[in-house]
Amino acid sequence: MNPFTDTATDSVSALGELRLIAAIRRWLGDATPAAPFGIGDDCAVLPTSRHRPLLTVDPVVYGEHFDDSVPPRAVAAKLLKRNLSDIAAMGGRPRTAVIALALAPTTRTRWLEQFYRGLAATARAYRTPIVGGDITRQPAGFTASLTLLGEAAGPRTLTRRGAKPGDAIYVTGALGGSILGHHHRFTPRLAEGAWLATRPEVRSLMDLSDGLAKDLPALAPDNAVPSLNPTAIPISAAARTLAKRDGRPTLDHALSDGEDFELLFTVAARANHSKFEAAWRRKFSTPLACIGRFTRVLEPGALTLHDFQGYEHLR
Repeated sequence: MNPFTDTATDSVSALGELRLIAAIRRWLGDATPAAPFGIGDDCAVLPTSRHRPLLTVDPVVYGEHFDDSVPPRAVAAKLLKRNLSDIAAMGGRPRTAVIALALAPTTRTRWLEQFYRGLAATARAYRTPIVGGDITRQPAGFTASLTLLGEAAGPRTLTRRGAKPGDAIYVTGALGGSILGHHHRFTPRLAEGAWLATRPEVRSLMDLSDGLAKDLPALAPDNAVPSLNPTAIPISAAARTLAKRDGRPTLDHALSDGEDFELLFTVAARANHSKFEAAWRRKFSTPLACIGRFTRVLEPGALTLHDFQGYEHLR
C-alpha cells in the first residue's frame, strides 16, 4: 500500500494537526498510558528504576527502509523492533518509547492509521508503552523516528568492547537475504541478550544491522583480526534464493546484505565452549554458531573480510 494519496480528503491534511493527534491516541489505545505518563503533556513522566538506563534511537524512512510492498503495520513493527534489537544487544530490556513523525501532507490517513495500530500491537507484545512523540511536516515522503528507553536486565551491561585475542566468535540465527522479508519479520533477541549478560564468559555483544562483514570489526580487540571459518557461517534460505536470482555467492549475501538483526558476541578463549553451547541449547531454540575466533594474524583458510562489504548508509 502506498503511503500517499492525490485525494485531499483521504490525506492527513484534511484532519490537521490537532485532530490527527486525537486520532493517534485512538489508534494506539491502551499502548499509551494517560497523561502525564503518556501522550498529552510536554514530557512524559517516567517511573524511576534501580537498573542502569539504556537509550537508543532508529528511524524508518520511505524508500530507504521500506517500500509499497511492506504493509504499514509491518513498517511500524520494524521501527520498534529494530530499536528493541539495540536494547537486546546490550543485554537489556525495554521500558518506554517516544515517536517523532515527519510526513508529507499527502500522507494517506488510512495508511497512517494502520501504521499506528501496528505500532500499538507490537508495543503491547513487547510491553513497551508509547509515552509521547511529535509530528512535523516535510514536503514529501515519510520518516518515523523512535527513541526507546530501556534498562539493564541485571547487574551487568554488555558492550562492543571487551574481546581479547583468542576469544571465540558466535552468531545467532542465519544470515543474508533479509530483503525477502526478514528485515521486517524478525524477532528481537531480547531474552537471548539478557541471558548472555548473565554469563561471565561472554565478553562483548552487538546486533547485526549492516552485515557481518561491516559489523564484526567493531568487536575486534586491538592487534587482532577475526579469523572466520567460511563453512561455519550460517546462511539463510533467503540468501540462497537471492544467490540463484542474481548470481552472487551465497556467502556474499550472508556477510553483506544487512538487516539480519541477529546477535554477534564473543566468548572467552579459556571458557568451556561445549558447556556454554549446551547451556544455550537448554535455554533457547534459537540457532547458535561458532564462526571463528580473534587471532593475532589471519589463519590459513580464514575469510578475508576486506573482500566483502556490508551496507553503507551514505553511499
